[in-house]
Amino acid sequence: MDEKHLRSVDTNAPPQNEVADPADLPDRSDTPLSGSRRMFLGTVSSVAVAAATVGGIGLEPLLGGNYSIARAEQNGGLTGTARADESQEIRINAANRERAVRIPNHPTNGDQIRYPDQANTYTKCLPHDNFGRVDLNAFATLVHALNTGEHEEFEKIIMGGTRTLNGPQGGFAFDLEGTDAYQFGFPLVPPAPSLASDLNAAELLEHYWASLLRDVPFAQYASNPVAIAAAAETSRIPVYQGPRDSSGQVTPDFLFRGAFPGETLGPYISQFFITPTSLGQQPISQQQLTYLPNIDYMTDFGSWLDVQNGIDTGLRNQSDPQMRFAHDGRGIAAWTHTDVLYQAYFVAFLVLNTLRAPLNPGNPYIGSITENGFGTFGGPDFAGTLTEMATRALKAVWYQKWQVHLRARPEATGGLVHLIKTGQADKTDGKLSNIILNSHGLQQSFNKYGTWLLSQAFPEGCPTHPSYPTGHGTVGGACITVLKFFFDGNFVIPNPVVPTDDGLSLVPYTGSDAGQLTVNGELNKLGHNVSFGHGIHAGIHWRTDTDVSLKLGEAVALSVLHDRAQTYNEKFTVHLTKFDGTTATISNQ
Repeated sequence: MDEKHLRSVDTNAPPQNEVADPADLPDRSDTPLSGSRRMFLGTVSSVAVAAATVGGIGLEPLLGGNYSIARAEQNGGLTGTARADESQEIRINAANRERAVRIPNHPTNGDQIRYPDQANTYTKCLPHDNFGRVDLNAFATLVHALNTGEHEEFEKIIMGGTRTLNGPQGGFAFDLEGTDAYQFGFPLVPPAPSLASDLNAAELLEHYWASLLRDVPFAQYASNPVAIAAAAETSRIPVYQGPRDSSGQVTPDFLFRGAFPGETLGPYISQFFITPTSLGQQPISQQQLTYLPNIDYMTDFGSWLDVQNGIDTGLRNQSDPQMRFAHDGRGIAAWTHTDVLYQAYFVAFLVLNTLRAPLNPGNPYIGSITENGFGTFGGPDFAGTLTEMATRALKAVWYQKWQVHLRARPEATGGLVHLIKTGQADKTDGKLSNIILNSHGLQQSFNKYGTWLLSQAFPEGCPTHPSYPTGHGTVGGACITVLKFFFDGNFVIPNPVVPTDDGLSLVPYTGSDAGQLTVNGELNKLGHNVSFGHGIHAGIHWRTDTDVSLKLGEAVALSVLHDRAQTYNEKFTVHLTKFDGTTATISNQ
């Protein structure tokens, strides 16, 4: 079998060699190239330069005509063959550096082997029995396709309905810039929490509370009794990984927030999600379409089972005719339902321009009185690099999703809760912690919906690919890293705003920390807003999916930026702050 098609799922073996974060490559501050293109003007004959200077004759006739190429080559200029040779050298050096990345292990949580009925394995769209257990013959066709990597084998997967699997071959794709998808692994991407673990239960409980708060404005959390109860119960769970205050408590305002630097400051919604801006001459108010409140899905076992089988229930979200600023869980869930994956970060780029945010201090054109960046270290470079990074991030995360972890979605685990709580525990091999089974949040959800299933914001539930890590988060981590590379992350956001409780307008944010909202902090917050909007608020992704994926995207972007550094003519050294608060350096000096 071709090595590139080997799948590491089910290995669950202890590490066989030392591994490292793929972003931390040896000698990443690469030495300058040996080529001489940066000396090009010096190779033009002194007579020609003198004539151009004294006589006012431009250099274009010397450098742009049919005869100028031959003349430049004769004088040692970097054209033709020499230019092609240096281009080749850049590519080969980058490939050698990336190949030097130590090959990581890809351990799983072992649940695929632990549970014969695949109780914690992603099986959506395959046929299931009346208790939600996957047809093991159909599952075997999926595993076989993933093991072989052959396109024709994916066409033989036995499906349960009309919905199709979302891009399972994406992880097999190669890229020509940055570290290969297979070389991001442990410890950067650890095993997902196991089904029976307390951590998995804590994350599921967070989903049940979020479903109950889906239509409560974030600004009301501090006084809302459901949010207060959610914070109190979550505070009592030692393994819960969300942010806590200085007393170790989860406050209502800290619910469903990320824990990266700056994320607990200011309003829940990032300034980049709500600040009006423009795309050229086209205004962007940042008001959004959302869905009508108090309409949730998959709260009966029949519709839940149809969705697991990939059957279209015929239900559709009901749109709110009123445009609103993002201000509650349903609103950001709706936004992520149809967004272009890098959309939030491209709009953030536009907002940074609107705010006239300063460039990263390492930009080589800062202080220049003769030139400015454009195709390099300028607006087109910013925009192009940002959008280009999305596909590279997706290749890395799709490998992890399909070929390593196959983590089940929260909706599937809600089905296990239903079986256990209705006295049908013998109908599943899966086991769950009492942290979820005996929780106040689960009981509150049952009181509202009359079911132990996890309610969903979308009638079709989750997308048709595995949960861990998340595409939204990995793309977000990569794009945020690009924005930090180009802009000054310490710049304080002027005149911050917050949506009104109805989302119809923006008002000044006057909290005591209003002067502490930085570009870095609000970008970190934006990453969690989007990925938790798609995940926790919609009910389709776990907290650890997002936390791991943001760091995975960051590592992908850093690897690309390290490679790309050698392609710039300008000499530069850029520092940026990573999600963990440490500093990354990108340089070609």
